[in-house]
Amino acid sequence: MAQHQQLHDKMNISLSLKSVAHLVAALFLFFICSMQLAAAKIFDAKSFTLDNGLEVIVVENPRVPVVTHMIWYKVGAADEQAGFSGMAHYLEHLLFKGTEKVVPGDFSKTVKQNGGNDNAFTSQDYTAYFQSIPSDHLEKMMEMETDRMLNAAPPPEHYASEKNVVLEERRQNTENDPRALFNEQMRSVMFPNHPYGTPVIGWMDEIKTYEWNDVKKFYDTWYAPNNAFLVVSGDVTVEEVKELAEKTYGRLSQKELPKRVRPVLPPSIAQTNLTLEHERIHQPAFQRGYLAQSYAQNREDALALDVLQEILSGGATTRFYKSLVVEKKLAISAGFSYSGNSKDYASAWVYGTPAQGVSLDTLKDAIEAELTNVIENGVSEQEVTNAITRIQDSAVFARDSLSGPAMIIGRSLTTGSSLEEIENWPDDIASITAKKVQDVAIKYLDINAPWHRAPVSGYLLPKEKEEATE
Repeated sequence: MAQHQQLHDKMNISLSLKSVAHLVAALFLFFICSMQLAAAKIFDAKSFTLDNGLEVIVVENPRVPVVTHMIWYKVGAADEQAGFSGMAHYLEHLLFKGTEKVVPGDFSKTVKQNGGNDNAFTSQDYTAYFQSIPSDHLEKMMEMETDRMLNAAPPPEHYASEKNVVLEERRQNTENDPRALFNEQMRSVMFPNHPYGTPVIGWMDEIKTYEWNDVKKFYDTWYAPNNAFLVVSGDVTVEEVKELAEKTYGRLSQKELPKRVRPVLPPSIAQTNLTLEHERIHQPAFQRGYLAQSYAQNREDALALDVLQEILSGGATTRFYKSLVVEKKLAISAGFSYSGNSKDYASAWVYGTPAQGVSLDTLKDAIEAELTNVIENGVSEQEVTNAITRIQDSAVFARDSLSGPAMIIGRSLTTGSSLEEIENWPDDIASITAKKVQDVAIKYLDINAPWHRAPVSGYLLPKEKEEATE
């Protein structure tokens, strides 16, 4: 109301009682609409469960006649048997190699012929397959995905060829990249005795060992309607999806599923420092990983860590960039990241690349000083308010996209969040205070009082090529 009064004074407008009444009524209506918008669910998703246990979530968005159809399995690389790393990812590849009804390659070919695109991905905690397709072809996608949920039958000649594809993927993306190998080693130190320390793609020597019979046991164990979520987002109604889902997925029988038992991550107070000098590293870099809790383990802490991430590294005006890059000119890049969508532990990272003439130790000390400042002095309520506003804005953008809701909902559901928690996330994050942000900084980022395990620090350094001597 103060802004409206200032406007009134500047314009020097004399309002009649009738116009004042109209203004008050308009402001009241605006207030009520704003409150309703704030209280509205972010995706307004509808859900139902088939008799065989398949949970279905529908996000209706009639803006364009297209749908994203995603099937999410609650199984990933962290559920593999020891010694069989990469099996979940290898299985994902083989599911594109046919069933008794569909010959190898025809799944994606059919999607493209119907004007769509498809893909799949594997993480530590889930595996997902999706198609974005004109909405009138949704039933066909459901039929094909239903078929490969239980009837995968890749021809024997594809076992070895697809194994070679995976091995080449690892060579290109990891073996030939010293930074990727270094990050892989850092995670293995952060997560001893826990599968999160094993790369999703698997270790090279282990990928070579298993065959289709080994992979099929994994497939037969975990791929079932009662171990999956179906998310459909786009130009469709929940009634239409329910009819099609019962007609297709509803034909499948559920399975008896084993418990997802994960090893215990042991505590440690000793810090670890890793250093890599390599000829293919052209700029030095510092990075440090902190163990933290995920949304599934501690939702309130995860929300506060998301706000802290936005305050420290959410743009050009936030703390890390403004202080280290713009004002002190110590870095060409610096940041803080947190990822809380995990079934088990999460991690937070700080990182930076020094500016010309700045040593890596100087930048490391400056990054530590920024974190110490938060730990000792906290953050302001204005910083928290601004960060929450930016985060909520990004949620609105995700809601308006076609695949965004399906991605967010599927990833969150498969890592332990409920649909209600997903829908209420903007309101929940709005409850985070400056004190809570400081509390999580103290809890997880104090290297002198580590939470559960001490952080792991990494130093990447260029290595000059030795000149040949005669």
